[in-house]
Amino acid sequence: MAWYAYCIGEKQAFPELARHRKPVPLESVHGVSGNQVFLYPASDLAVIVSEHNPTESLNQKSGVDHARVIADCFKHSTVLPFRFGTVFNDDESLRKSIRSNQRQFLGNIDKLRGKTEMHLKILVDDCCGRELAQLSTDKVGRGYLTNLRETASRQRERQTRARAVSFQMHRLFAPLDEEVSCRLTETGKMVLDIAHLIDRKYVERYQNKFTTTCAMMRDCQMQLSGPWPPYHFVHRLTRGAHVPAQTSVDSVTPAAPSTPQQVAAMV
Repeated sequence: MAWYAYCIGEKQAFPELARHRKPVPLESVHGVSGNQVFLYPASDLAVIVSEHNPTESLNQKSGVDHARVIADCFKHSTVLPFRFGTVFNDDESLRKSIRSNQRQFLGNIDKLRGKTEMHLKILVDDCCGRELAQLSTDKVGRGYLTNLRETASRQRERQTRARAVSFQMHRLFAPLDEEVSCRLTETGKMVLDIAHLIDRKYVERYQNKFTTTCAMMRDCQMQLSGPWPPYHFVHRLTRGAHVPAQTSVDSVTPAAPSTPQQVAAMV
């Protein structure tokens, strides 16, 4: 039997596993393809899985179901999310993967216990978009070299602006850890995707700080989501026994790779 994997949690967080050594249904929780979700005991860990037919293709709804199951488990336990589409061929491959990585899994759970992820999306006007658009690309010789220097200079200005905004967010929100990425939109804006790791008990304080920051930074458009499971802060672990489902994750996941909504995190 193949198992579709959602995340790993702490066995002690699920009383249902106290007297069981075999998979136990997680009451009222259904996952991909509407299948019953199970708690699969593995030493001090619980692997959250559901039965899976490898011939079934995954789609956008599957991605939503994947994230929902992880969010449900996050209410009860620190979790290490699996990448969307992770499938174990059988019980033996599941046990082998957990057994070979158990120390690292337990270490990550200990590090992330009591933590949550908040996600900021910040839209900033491109400080040099017009100048870059005006540069001609058909010049030759000295004009071509001048264009290259000017393009490089504008890109450095753009990077400096992005770093300044990122640093300001770090100073204002004071996260325990962070992941930052920057991209350009077709409308000429820079988008900073910032994931902050914070203590769960400080979520309300973080949300209040976001409200005051929005009022202060009127030249930026800011969006907040969370609290989320700590997708961006789970260490990349050995995946030798993991078998990806027969589906194209690119067809399910949006283009921007840095938001927890995209279910792109992995153990």
